[in-house]
Amino acid sequence: MLTREDLKTIILKALGSKGTRAPIAKIAKYIWDNHEADLRASGDLFYTWQYDMRWASNGLVKDGSLDKVSHRGSWERLK
Repeated sequence: MLTREDLKTIILKALGSKGTRAPIAKIAKYIWDNHEADLRASGDLFYTWQYDMRWASNGLVKDGSLDKVSHRGSWERLK
């Protein structure tokens, strides 16, 4: 069962190494392709995971792991 917090780690995995940038839709596709079963088993998160993915990205921005401002529509891994 996934939580909102788990999405932070998954986003970073989707981006791979430092300096990697990807469109938000590609990150969402990675999450769905690799964690569909986990999402389906996660209660309400199944219905809100794309919103929660964006919530998780805000936490990653705050801790300096992610840049989502410089490249509109894309996120970049900083750490």
